[in-house]
Amino acid sequence: MVRASREAVPPSVRRFMRRARRRRLRAALPWAVAGCVAALAAVSWWVVSATSVFGVDQVRVAGAALVTESDVRQAAQIPPGTPLARVDLAAVAGRVSGLAAVERAVASRDWPGTVVITVVERVPAAVVPREDAFVVVDGAGVAFRTLAARPDDLAVVRLETAEFDQALVRDAVGVLESLTAQLRAVLVEVVVSGPAGIELRIADDRVVIWGDATENAVKARVADALLVQDGSVIDVSAPDVVTIR
Repeated sequence: MVRASREAVPPSVRRFMRRARRRRLRAALPWAVAGCVAALAAVSWWVVSATSVFGVDQVRVAGAALVTESDVRQAAQIPPGTPLARVDLAAVAGRVSGLAAVERAVASRDWPGTVVITVVERVPAAVVPREDAFVVVDGAGVAFRTLAARPDDLAVVRLETAEFDQALVRDAVGVLESLTAQLRAVLVEVVVSGPAGIELRIADDRVVIWGDATENAVKARVADALLVQDGSVIDVSAPDVVTIR
């Protein structure tokens, strides 16, 4: 095949061919740019998620007081160098929340290489004597700490059951939270023998029979008003029909 020389091609044809090439280049340019962007994104994602360039080099803990930062890091189970983008934050928070003194935890990323774990610890509400120790419980009746001596600022919930019963403790704490200041001032301990067997042992060897953990606010007001009455036993288990003996 004989190729015609450039001079043999009419100028109009040459102009047409140049315009056609430019159109082809303009049409291909967006695809070329998109391909470069995609390739760059793929390389960037590989660097971030599959290499240790952005690996975890620090686990920062906030909000820990009852638990140590070391306990939190151990529970989090984040191997050093793990790509930060691949850390399962929900799983980390779940593992840390498994610590007895932690009510909940939140994990977040702080680029380039830090996982931040913020813990919210349980708030002590009462202590339950068990053998020779005192078990600290929160408002939900969850036991999360054991002490050798009773803290002065926590009320005592005494269970008359062989086993620790979280539901009974939760009911007792609910009663504690409803007490008036005057009742709290004379309270010695809350004794629980069953769901309907809650009693308040108060000063001067007096007893307030509470019954179950319903109508707590009403029972507290009635018991408070009857403290000035004579009698060693105040029964407010049915607050509409109160007895004193």
